[in-house]
Parts: sequence; structure tokens; C-alpha cells
Amino acid sequence: MLDREGFRPNVGIILLNHRNQVFWGKRLRTHSWQFPQGGIKYGETPEQAMYRELHEEVGLQHEQVRILARTRDWLRYEVPENYIRRDARGHYKGQKQIWFLLQLMGRDCDMNLRATDHPEFDAWRWNEYWVPLEVVIEFKRDVYRMALTELARFVPRLNHHNRYLRSGMRPHQRDEVQAAAGSPSTDEGGGESPI
Repeated sequence: MLDREGFRPNVGIILLNHRNQVFWGKRLRTHSWQFPQGGIKYGETPEQAMYRELHEEVGLQHEQVRILARTRDWLRYEVPENYIRRDARGHYKGQKQIWFLLQLMGRDCDMNLRATDHPEFDAWRWNEYWVPLEVVIEFKRDVYRMALTELARFVPRLNHHNRYLRSGMRPHQRDEVQAAAGSPSTDEGGGESPI
């Protein structure tokens, strides 16, 4: 299904874990990595296509993610001719995509790259949010930059209030009392603490 300009409607998926890292999949039997993406079938909405592709490529179900945002408009990239099948040349120009930003509500072990008989990826990893721009194939780079930039403001702020519990440290009771009273915490010398 191509539009009049030769672009295939498609969805792209940026999946975040609880540390705001992004899911990055290695395409089957290649050395190229990318975000999950896939075509929109006739009669599907972009959201329906996104959930279908998420299951097909990553093995996640609707209830294991939460939609945080999506791009307002289609983002387009052209595919170089040497990547286009010979029989499609002259008609197919590239992809036009709606990008979704999702929060993983499940666990890493919920990922299943073999959820269907036609897997897209044979490995995956978590990356820092902007890392994919450095390593994605060049002709997709501008679209990745546009999607990541537009959706960055919807990335949840990390809750650092639990940093003491995670590191096994607990704040001193004096610090908690002073914080509750609104006064700055001080060290033994009376100066402000760098915390």
C-alpha cells in the first residue's frame, strides 16, 4: 500500500524501560540495529498497526506497555535505490511513519523475539535514549532524529527519591527533619551539604 508519492505508511516504536533506555533490535541475520517498525495494513489505524508490530517483533501484548505520546505528523525517509527490490523500483520511494513512544509496564523477560513465525530481530538490548542516532543506517538517521526530538519531552522524569534505598544508604534522620522543615541540610561544620 503506497501513497501517491510512493511512500508506504508505517509505524515506528520507541520503547522505554524504567530507566528511560530504549529498546534496540538487531535485524535477523544482519549487523544492522533499529527500532521496531512495520507497515500499516489496509483498514488499520496507526495505533492498531503499532500494537500488531509490537507483538510480532518484540512479543509484547497491549497491556504490557503504555502509550506516552506519538508524533503529530508523518515523518518520511527515502530508501536508496540499491536497497529497493528490483520489481518495486520506480514505484516505491520510502516510508512515511507515525512514531509512538511507549513505556514498558512488563519485564525484560516478557520480550519474545520469536512470538511469530517470521521474526524481524535475532537479538536486542537497551540503549541510552540518543545512542541510536549514532549507529542507525544513514538514510534513516534524519527520521530518527526528528522522532526522538519530538517525543523527548514526553519521556518520564526519573524518580531519584529512591536513590538511598537503591544504594543501600539511608538519609540521616536529621536530614529528613530538616528537609521536612524546608531548611537546607548542613554538615558538621555548619556549611551547606553538597547533597
